[in-house]
Amino acid sequence: MAIGALIGAYQEDDSGGLRALLPLAGRTLLEYQVSCAAAAGAAPIVVVVERMPQSLQDALERLRLEGVGVIAVSDVNEAVSRFEAGSMILLIGDGVVAPVDVVARLGEEAEPAVGTVPDDERHLEFERIDAEARWAGVAVVDANLLASTARMLGDWDLQSTLLRRTLQEGARRVPLSDEAGATLLVESPDQLGEFQRNLLHASRSGRTDWASRYVLPLAEDFATERLMETGVRPAWLLWAAAALTLAAALCFTRGWLGAGLALLILSTPLDLIAARLATLRLKPLATRLVSRRALWPLAGIALLSLGWWEWQHNSGWGAMVTALSTVVFAEAARIEQASMPGGNEQWLFSRRNAIFAAVPFALAGSWTAYLLAMLAYAALSFLLLQRVRHNAVS
Repeated sequence: MAIGALIGAYQEDDSGGLRALLPLAGRTLLEYQVSCAAAAGAAPIVVVVERMPQSLQDALERLRLEGVGVIAVSDVNEAVSRFEAGSMILLIGDGVVAPVDVVARLGEEAEPAVGTVPDDERHLEFERIDAEARWAGVAVVDANLLASTARMLGDWDLQSTLLRRTLQEGARRVPLSDEAGATLLVESPDQLGEFQRNLLHASRSGRTDWASRYVLPLAEDFATERLMETGVRPAWLLWAAAALTLAAALCFTRGWLGAGLALLILSTPLDLIAARLATLRLKPLATRLVSRRALWPLAGIALLSLGWWEWQHNSGWGAMVTALSTVVFAEAARIEQASMPGGNEQWLFSRRNAIFAAVPFALAGSWTAYLLAMLAYAALSFLLLQRVRHNAVS
């Protein structure tokens, strides 16, 4: 049975605002919580509020625009009516910040369960369960128990009362001691600093080539930190990278070789930044996105455009044959690499590696030499991959 989610957004922080609206990774804490619940497969996602300031309305609207079905209610009985009788509900406490894998772990529970952290000095802000454990702020409760709790709630706090009744009904306790350092109950923005830094660090995708590992990290980190606070969508960055690559190909056909290379260099970090923004927003990019898949063939078109210019103005038809052969070897190497497990491929031919390798040749004005070097680079990468695969089969 599908699981729903119930999130509190009514308790105040130290400044008198709502905990749910504290800033986290360019969004609000509530948006992060809802995205965690959505990533765990929860639907519907119900947010319990007491007042609806404009900033809270804006946060909920942003979530809806992202395709997340979130419902705000001010009455507990209305919240009850949103869930099917007998279904499981993922309960996320007001002001609780938990890693998405912790939320997903609890969301997989088929029976009522309560996440716990040790009752020690590091977790004094969490609600005590007994002398040994405190509530980690995440639990799975039964919808029927929510309904009966709503009927007898009175002036009591919903999440505390529901937690107590869930424990009394014999819910299983799930210790989260391994994740204790990352699970927080926050009341001020300062408490979110370390968690946000951990999110940024964890969002780094696999840097599989030497260009992304040694050349681009500073630019990638800087741009990610700035863009996560904006409304820029990851898909826009992918389309921008595709447009820059296509524009570079056009520049090569016009003989604007330096401008074309500059556009290609600008395009190199954009797909990495897009992937990180998508990870931070808990909506990883689909591997089959047209804009993402187009970067490789468009880079091939740019290389062929360079070969065409060299053919027409400098080196004769050999430049075009060299560029075409490079594209063939590069594609063959890509196919071989796709069928093999990841490993030490950072020095092999890749789109980013080929772009940054052009810089010294461009400074020397030796574009035909660059084409020859890329042919050797792509061919050698293909042969190395063939050798590795042959040895593995043997």
